[in-house]
Amino acid sequence: MQTSFSWRATKPLRDLGGLYHKYIKKCSRMDLLPIHELELMTRNNKVVWVSRGGDPQFLLTPINPAVLRQGGWFSLEYDFSATQAVDQCLYIDYGDGFQADIVWARHVEKSGHQSLVIYLPMGTQALRLDPMTRPGEFRLEDPVLKKIETPQIPHPWSGLDGYLKCCEGCEFTLAAAQQLERRLEGEFHWRSHGTDPAFVVRHRRGRVIEPGWCRIEFVLSGEYQQQVAKLYIDHGEGFSETHAYPIPFQSGKLATRVIQLERSIVNIRFDPWEREGSFRLERLCIDNVDAEEAWDAIAGRLVETAPEYTNLKKAEVLAGVGRSAPETDEGDGTAKKAELADAEDEAARETRLLEEYAETFIVNEAELSYQKWIDEVEVNGLPSSETIRGYLEGLESPAIISVLVPVYNTDETLLKACIDSVIAQSYPHWELCLVDDASPSPHVEKVLRHYASKDKRVKIHFRPDNGHISKTTNDALSMATGDYLALLDHDDELTKDALYFIAKELEKNPDAQLIYSDEDKIDVQGMRCEPHFKPDWNIDLLYSQNYVSHLGVYRRSLIEKIGGFRVGVEGSQDYDLVLRCIPHLTAGSISHVPRVLYHWRAIEGSTALAEEGKDYTTSAGVKALKDHIEGIADGRAIVEQGIVGNTYRVRWPIPEPAPLVSMLIPTRDKKDVTELAVRSILEKSRYTDYEIILLDNGSVEPETHEFFEKIQAEDSRVSVLRYDHPFNYSAINNFGAEHAKGSIIGLVNNDVEVINGDWLGEMVSHACREDVGCVGAKLYYGNDTIQHAGVIVGLGGVAGHSHKHFPRASGGYFNRLKVVQSVSAVTAACLLVRKSVYEEVGGLNEQDLKVAFNDVDFCLKVLDAGYRNIWTPYAELYHHESISRGAEDNPEKVARFNTEIDYMQKAWGKIIEHDPSYSPCLTRSREDFSIGGR
Repeated sequence: MQTSFSWRATKPLRDLGGLYHKYIKKCSRMDLLPIHELELMTRNNKVVWVSRGGDPQFLLTPINPAVLRQGGWFSLEYDFSATQAVDQCLYIDYGDGFQADIVWARHVEKSGHQSLVIYLPMGTQALRLDPMTRPGEFRLEDPVLKKIETPQIPHPWSGLDGYLKCCEGCEFTLAAAQQLERRLEGEFHWRSHGTDPAFVVRHRRGRVIEPGWCRIEFVLSGEYQQQVAKLYIDHGEGFSETHAYPIPFQSGKLATRVIQLERSIVNIRFDPWEREGSFRLERLCIDNVDAEEAWDAIAGRLVETAPEYTNLKKAEVLAGVGRSAPETDEGDGTAKKAELADAEDEAARETRLLEEYAETFIVNEAELSYQKWIDEVEVNGLPSSETIRGYLEGLESPAIISVLVPVYNTDETLLKACIDSVIAQSYPHWELCLVDDASPSPHVEKVLRHYASKDKRVKIHFRPDNGHISKTTNDALSMATGDYLALLDHDDELTKDALYFIAKELEKNPDAQLIYSDEDKIDVQGMRCEPHFKPDWNIDLLYSQNYVSHLGVYRRSLIEKIGGFRVGVEGSQDYDLVLRCIPHLTAGSISHVPRVLYHWRAIEGSTALAEEGKDYTTSAGVKALKDHIEGIADGRAIVEQGIVGNTYRVRWPIPEPAPLVSMLIPTRDKKDVTELAVRSILEKSRYTDYEIILLDNGSVEPETHEFFEKIQAEDSRVSVLRYDHPFNYSAINNFGAEHAKGSIIGLVNNDVEVINGDWLGEMVSHACREDVGCVGAKLYYGNDTIQHAGVIVGLGGVAGHSHKHFPRASGGYFNRLKVVQSVSAVTAACLLVRKSVYEEVGGLNEQDLKVAFNDVDFCLKVLDAGYRNIWTPYAELYHHESISRGAEDNPEKVARFNTEIDYMQKAWGKIIEHDPSYSPCLTRSREDFSIGGR
């Protein structure tokens, strides 16, 4: 058509019209070029377009072709009329032609003026408009393309805010270097199909980034909320980690970093993230900045993200480096100010600040793993709106949940977020009881009254004087009318479906008196982090730390029975509450919802931010636990602070007279190893009421027999029993138990070495508790890493050791390496159990488990008999593992091992599927408590 006589003859008129639109109407007129199934005809003296099929197409060509190439935000406008509603499609050619997956469809109900707001990247080649998807007649007139400012309102085309906005503000071309393909998937236009996607970046105008200070800015929106991009700079030696700059970012938000370039740049590479997935890059800017601007950015980030700089002003951070910066809010920061005032030359101080600035961009891999878990696991377990609607419609008498919130001088933004999180609940049968504890800030009352006027479910009360948190929460309790009470701190948030999942649990377990969930934290940047995936009810862990915490939901009658919150334990009032509930609870009345339903706000000074954030909470916790323990141990147990803040230790009493412990130590030769174990027990153990029975399984070396005779002569507590049968670990120990004189059996390997003198007394104190079965110790490899910290059933298919290979000083997952807790099993390398319990469950399994898993099986039998198994970090030994016994390295041993695995999986399949002392949200393939899936 463009070669026809009429087209060429009318070109001067069209050019003139184009000038008129360009300079008078400030827009570009578009030519309509029919390219498929379209004809121009006259009907009743009117010119109309006729679609001859189901795929009519116009090519939209601006009179001024440069308009498309310059890019930016535009409004595409035209007049359209048809006899009935039509569907229209817009295609955009970004250089690859019109692609079937790069299309936006709209439904036009009424005839009239049409306007679409779109963003066109620089270099856009062409536009194609399909006016309808069926045969018919229509009018389409006066199409124009207007350049506009960035719109502040959503565009009218569904899904358009995706690919079209992908390069706004971008002055660079991105060439997909590896593991990337250009693809439109919903709102995204790139997809990485590996874990190392990369772009090569080139400036559009050929401009060069000069040596000196440089700022990188980008906005990347993708399937995952929190990731880390990385910029690589090639100075001529190729790309390497030496000149790689990680930049954490949040999807859809501006990320920025300044760097100092000492040499010219040859190439730039941009890695959007290290995973598979779809995304769009909405902005990318790499440009030189002056030193003043760079140092201002450095100081700003340190003040915002580095805890030691939080209470300083920018100018104070930059003191001594010859820079100044705009001031931030006043703060204390006394220690850091003193450090900055120390004598230090300018260059050294600049270097230190740069290093500390760079450290703020280093992201904990666990946090990224959590974000991946949120994106890929949690989201798939959330209910749809249809599911919730169906559930709510089926409720005959829904439970009312009263949310209690004591309020005091809360930051206005955080208080609103807290209240909004309740109002947004997908489960609507709640009431929110807000009590202000005489806050001095006037905005608190204003906020509370505002929400109470908006929603009748919001109840408010204002205390005339400050009474602290226990009294304030009791006031909220007195307002509550619901059957259940949920506790929420005034600056924390509930997840949207929190109360829905609580209601579902109540439906499943109507006898529940206490329900608790998993929780995480919201950091100062507003990102979710540090998820606490909890075990099922674990009273010994509760005696060590308040792991129940949030979200805690209690039956109202239970809380009223115990008199509500107790005054005098402020700081640990929730811990005191759950401890006082315990005498009124049974195992069946406690439910754990293994989902994150609660977000702690990790702000400066809060317990959520740091264990030491509130020292008084530990003291209050000690008091609460002491009062509880006195009621169940006749005042003979001692309660004290644990190894780290907000943890506790109960020293349980040992009966008088002290029970005799019979330590059974199977051995075969390896005299040096066995002697080290025996002498470390004899020389270091402060608890002395024990006997050591060496179970000799066929030793032949003369020095071993000499040692046996010598050690028995030296100490009457040591004896040797011969067991002249093929090696069967279970049978050997059962044989020893038959000859044991003590009321407590100790299963001990011959390759252990005592570290602390209180180890045996600590284990005995637990073994004497009537409801406790097996007791295990904390064992280290010779290199001071963890060998054993309790057994998690289900790891690796059968069982594995908690926190294996963690450093000796590590606290582990939420300090579980530092606290006493119930576990499903412990290793027989060092295990104590009452002889009566040992005999009750039939000892170790001699028939099916001759070598492996016999200790796990034994512990599970004890657990099944109604006892709890305990692991304590206060009994420490080295375990020089596998010195005495060979590896599973021949066909016979491998076959035996596989048989033992089969036995365990058949006998204990249910607990292997879910260990109650472990979370289903944690990994089952490693022993490091890392995040897994469900």
